[in-house]
Amino acid sequence: MTTTLPPELLDTLAPMHRLALAYAPAEARPAWAGLLALDARLAGVVRAAREPVLGQLRLAWWRERLTDGSPPRGEPLLALLAAWGEHRARLVALVDGWEAMLGEAPLGEEALSALAEGRGAAVAALAHLSGAGAQAQAAHRLARGWGFSDLADHLSHPEEQAAARNLAAAQDWAPARLPRSLRPLVVLHGLARRQGGGAKRGGLAALGTTMRLGIFGR
Repeated sequence: MTTTLPPELLDTLAPMHRLALAYAPAEARPAWAGLLALDARLAGVVRAAREPVLGQLRLAWWRERLTDGSPPRGEPLLALLAAWGEHRARLVALVDGWEAMLGEAPLGEEALSALAEGRGAAVAALAHLSGAGAQAQAAHRLARGWGFSDLADHLSHPEEQAAARNLAAAQDWAPARLPRSLRPLVVLHGLARRQGGGAKRGGLAALGTTMRLGIFGR
């Protein structure tokens, strides 16, 4: 399977995100590539910010670029996000979610929930973009669950990690039948659900689950 994601952006994605992207149908792949690459870029901004105000300034730049409709001007990620058209502004929720992660450790449940909500809102926007607006609410729910589980995998502070795992465990993990345009979400949510919502994923069993979800959607 191929993707329209430029190599320099593909390299920024986590391996599992690359694998999930591979199961997106051709017509939905640019939108998914843009969303996952933007999520990775914003995560990098937060991770690299030595002072919260510096991170806020960089996030404000992205917020403005997503809403002003300006041309890409040499930024490959913005060029990729052009596929979102008028829906691009709805990705601001993802920027807001990552901005909540700039607070002092340990971050509370409100900040962790803001990022999971931002991911949910972004995936719901992608559902509308891909013609699956009727499934936007279900997509939002699945993306929130995946968002909490992903946080639990990557946070290093023990209190934050425990809070993320508790929030993940409290989610509604029932699967949903979604169209092929949302297959990457099915893969990401299904893997998180398989591990109880907040545990590490890996190994041959996880790979088998990924292939089944990617091919059959369940």
